[in-house]
Amino acid sequence: MSTVGLALVHTRYALLETVRVPIAVIGTVAFPTLAFCLFVLPQEVITRDSELATSAIASMIVFAFMSAGLFSIGLDLATQRAKPWLPYLRTLPGSPGARVAGLVISTLVTAIVAMVPLLLVGALFTQARPGAADALAGVGLVIVTAIPSMLIGVIIGTTAGPKAAIAITQVAMFLLAFGGGLFLPPVLFPGWLDAVSRVLPIRQAREIVVGAATGLGVPLWAVLGLAAWTVVLGVLAVWLYRRDQGRRYR
Repeated sequence: MSTVGLALVHTRYALLETVRVPIAVIGTVAFPTLAFCLFVLPQEVITRDSELATSAIASMIVFAFMSAGLFSIGLDLATQRAKPWLPYLRTLPGSPGARVAGLVISTLVTAIVAMVPLLLVGALFTQARPGAADALAGVGLVIVTAIPSMLIGVIIGTTAGPKAAIAITQVAMFLLAFGGGLFLPPVLFPGWLDAVSRVLPIRQAREIVVGAATGLGVPLWAVLGLAAWTVVLGVLAVWLYRRDQGRRYR
């Protein structure tokens, strides 16, 4: 079987494993929308302004993809590494990257599903009215900008055990979400925090998606920063994955 075919098999397996635990699906899909309802909808200043509402929705979509990447990939990899089935699976012929690719694809599918109720709530209860082209650009870019979050998930899942991965993922999620301007608009940040925030990949992802969704344009510094993060995290994730296989499975 080709690497692509094997990756699709792993995708199907990961999706089936997720669906078999309905509460996990409900939690993943509902959490971003619930956060939007609690933190954004009560603020009429935001919901009544089309640009602010669109920015808030875009930020929550970035949060949905970020949390899916950190939890689904990080915790799943850590849990699988602790089970006896995975050491046997990794001794079989086939590209080891196919399993990670399947996990990434299944995570993207889950995050896209989680985006649907968020968009519906935003359309019904706010004045967000982005143009069709801007909305499509935002949806497309949020998938691309989610790559660093997923690579961080791979790094966590490859280096930590299940219990440690839960704690690390929770801390990383809240720090990245707050520092990335997903909970509080960066315009409200003090100067020092705004400078630090601009270095984070989540802030860069937010600026790209918000800029596309509102039609204000994508800042070049965010694109260059996110590209650099993708390369650095990708190299680190591959090295850690190969090192882990050499230590544990050969």
